[in-house]
Amino acid sequence: MSSVNPSSVNLEVSGGVGTIRLDRPPMNALNIAIQDRLRELAAEAGRRDDVRAVILYGGEKVFAAGADIKEMRDMDHAAMVVRSRELQESFTAVARIPKPVVAAVTGYALGGGCELALCADFRIAADNAKLGQPEILLGLIPGAGGTQRLARLIGPSKAKDLIFTGRQVKAPEALALGLVDRVVPAEEVYEQAHAWAARLAQGPALALRAAKETVDAGLETDLETGLALERNWFAGLFATEDRERGMRSFVEDGPGKAKFR
Repeated sequence: MSSVNPSSVNLEVSGGVGTIRLDRPPMNALNIAIQDRLRELAAEAGRRDDVRAVILYGGEKVFAAGADIKEMRDMDHAAMVVRSRELQESFTAVARIPKPVVAAVTGYALGGGCELALCADFRIAADNAKLGQPEILLGLIPGAGGTQRLARLIGPSKAKDLIFTGRQVKAPEALALGLVDRVVPAEEVYEQAHAWAARLAQGPALALRAAKETVDAGLETDLETGLALERNWFAGLFATEDRERGMRSFVEDGPGKAKFR
């Protein structure tokens, strides 16, 4: 297994916002060690009370240009049978962080980099960003959730276009496709991602967790089951201090003024 410099990917926390920061120049290639570290940091962000929202960030120049191809080239079928599950589990751990997650996408987000961005709840891209799933050009398909999360996000036909051709899309097209949610000047990407995360970090943590889990789980099942999930969470939140605090504030001071713990 590859070694990883502890500084290659870190969780930095400030003001309730945790930033999972990739730092493996020049392209933030996602080798096995970084994949495993992402899983560890996702779990840490999920359990820490001082982390209320999360940013995925690769720095000012590049988000992540994909997996480490040189590393993968040396793997045979038997090795990848084992590794592919671990790869997916690392990305799924990020997708299942029970808190709001925003990807701040600069430069390239290709292959595994695009798949990592797909694990976020919201994506803010630089106006110079390029996204895509170029695995087909290597005789492969996306293996870290891209065939599933991309199709669920933008629809099967648009996802197949990107996966079949391996083409890169620039920020304006990515926005039109629904692959990203906002396009901003490159120098403002992290600032705006932090503003989004900081706003939600002030919200009711359990209700935000319930909302995320209900939407995500509901997409994987039928309507009746999804409605049951919603109903159970909705009723359960009536047992929380945040619900009491929010309703009291609404009655006494009007909407949007509650201060949650």
